[in-house]
Formats: sequence, C-alpha cells, structure tokens
Amino acid sequence: MTKRLIGILALTLAALVGGGLIGYGLGHSPQENQETPTATTAGNEAFEHAFALQASAEQRDSVAATVTTGRRNAITRAVALASPAVVGINVIELRQYRQISPWGDDPFWRQFFGDRTYTQQVAGLGSGFLISPDGYILTNDHVAGNAKEITVTLTSGKQYKATLVGTDLITDIALLKIDGKDLPYVPLGSSEDVLVGEWVIALGNPFGLFDINDKPTVTVGVVSNTGMKLEAQDGRVYRDMIQTDAAINSGTSGGPLLNALGEVIGVNSVIYTPNQGSIGLGFAIPINRVKSIVAELRRTGKIEREFWTGLEIQAVDRRIALYFGLDRVQGVIVSEVKRSSPAERAGFRVGDIITEVNGEKINDEASLIAIADEARTGDTLAMKVIRDRKEMKLSLRLEKRTL
Repeated sequence: MTKRLIGILALTLAALVGGGLIGYGLGHSPQENQETPTATTAGNEAFEHAFALQASAEQRDSVAATVTTGRRNAITRAVALASPAVVGINVIELRQYRQISPWGDDPFWRQFFGDRTYTQQVAGLGSGFLISPDGYILTNDHVAGNAKEITVTLTSGKQYKATLVGTDLITDIALLKIDGKDLPYVPLGSSEDVLVGEWVIALGNPFGLFDINDKPTVTVGVVSNTGMKLEAQDGRVYRDMIQTDAAINSGTSGGPLLNALGEVIGVNSVIYTPNQGSIGLGFAIPINRVKSIVAELRRTGKIEREFWTGLEIQAVDRRIALYFGLDRVQGVIVSEVKRSSPAERAGFRVGDIITEVNGEKINDEASLIAIADEARTGDTLAMKVIRDRKEMKLSLRLEKRTL
C-alpha cells in the first residue's frame, strides 16, 4: 500500500464526527421463498435466529442469473426486503480540545501558558442495520463507539434512544440496542465464498440524506477484490477486507454490503478518497469475521484482549537476512524472550525468525502486530519459524498476565 493511500485512509477515518466519515446502512431479509420472520420469541433465540438464516450456495448462484431480467429483478427484490432494516444513526460525542496560545503550538510558549483544554459536544452521523427483531443493531465503532448519546431512526420515521451494548475498536464493530419488538431485521449471510465480480448492494445514510425522507440510499456494484489488508488506522485493524466499487460516501459507515440475494456479506467501513466522495474504492469487513465479535459483545460487552506474549521482535533487513542465510528479506526476528512468559513456554529463542502466523505470511513487524492485535485472550497462534536455517512450527498461546 502506498503512503498516499495510507494517508488518505487516515484522513477519511478522521472525518467521521462532524465531517461525516464513511458509512452505509443496509438491511436484509430472508430469500424470496421464505416468510419474513417475526419476533415470536425474545432473548437468545431471537438474536441467534438472525445468524441462522442464510441461503445455500445453490440459491446464491441461481439468483445471480436474475439480476438483469427485467425491472423487477434480484437486486430490486433484495433492496425491498432489506431497506426496512436500515437505520440512520445520529450521535453526540464529547471531545477534548487543547487551546493553542496566540504564539502557536510551540513547546517553548506552552511551558509558560500550560496545556489549556476544553470539552465540546460534537455531532456525528452514520448508518447501521437491525440484526434481530428485538432491536439489536450493528454498526461501526468509529460511528458510535465513543458516543454519549445515540439516536436511531427507522424507515418508519420512528426514533429511538439507543444503548451501546459493547464496542471493539480493533475490528471497528459496535453493537447497539433499542427497545422494540417485531422489528424488521436482516439475517447475516456468509463471506466465506464471496466471488470477485459478483453483484453487491450498499444502502445507507450518505451525508445525512436518510434524515430527509427516512429512506436509505441504494448503490450497486461488484466485488472488486477480496482479502485486502489495509494498514491499521487509529488502533483499528482492517484485514481481509472486501473491496467494492458500489459507491460509498461519508455517512454510510456501519451499513452492510449485500449480495444479490439480500444477504449481508460485509460491514462497510472504509473508503479510499481524495475528497471524501466515492471514486469506486470502498472496503467492507467480512461478515464471518464480525459474527463472533457481535456474539461476544452481546454476551460480555467487550472483547477480551488483555494478553501478553513475552516476545520482543524487530524487522528483518537485508543484513540480517544475509547473516541467517535467508534467500530473501522476510519475517521478523525475535530479539528477546521474557522469562516465564508464554513465548518461553512455547519454545521461542532469541534469533528465531517468524515467517508465518496462522497461515499468513509475515513481511514486517506491522503485519505480525496486526494479527496479534486482532487476537483474543486464550487464542493460540500457529507460527512458522526459521531456526539454525531450518524451518519449524511453534504454538503460542496468548495468556492473560497475572501479577
């Protein structure tokens, strides 16, 4: 990824509150030959039901043939089924700002005038979608994760005050809850077999247009690429992203990306743009990655990542690669192993070169840190290392540090 792309992504993410980051919002209903589910049960049963409604591979393939057959086709049907589950999200966030002296932000003058801070309310907007009939809503952490007040608007025009059930900065996912029953919702599909080139649909609240008529904006495109790894931004890790040219604009973050059957295959989160407008480069978090996050947020309100490894690493450069007999610059080298640490128990030694983690090649420190950041306490990382010019495998369990 170029430095230009990295910088633009950072600017786009920073524009969320007040300037309207990125956003979507989209809902989805079951396939056409099913009845739309209603809330006959509450609690776990209703919540988990949304996860179970997912079309078979044959159904997904067959519906693709009807995308362009007449005005009323697979896409228009998917939009009609999904739209009622889309919500507009308006937030109030408290932000702290540092007042700059008349002489600018010079450390010399700051020592005389001190750091003067003040708190200000900032309004922001985004999108989301209902995933259960009892009012659970999925959106982005950068939309609502730091909000003090959240207002959700349905396509019926009805507004609700939402509660933040839990949020995860690393994966950029937040789970909200409103008090309601028999609400329209969109069950989650699968991102495992997403095809490059298949039709996709994005709905959402670009630039706050949802507030005008309580209807989501619809854009259509294709899956441009899969498995995209973007550099971490503000602590958020964007890995294995789905790339699409379905137009994504400011304010549509937190909405889903649908396939032609109306299944959610991703949560739209990032756009590449020089001017905060769509140029056909948008990225969605794969829904299979989101499912376990949502379930854990609902259960505990947070994602447990308070672990340690005991490993210190540094990048492998050309000189290190030559010294250790590598045929190319790759991986990271272990520079320290803490005593009585998970790394020591796993058998790591200083000088080991880590080249692969969980089947993913490690090119530099950032790629290993991104994998570790996304992991949870108790996970085990399968690592491939080179020691004494021989390849071997080690398993590193991520343990919670005990005092």
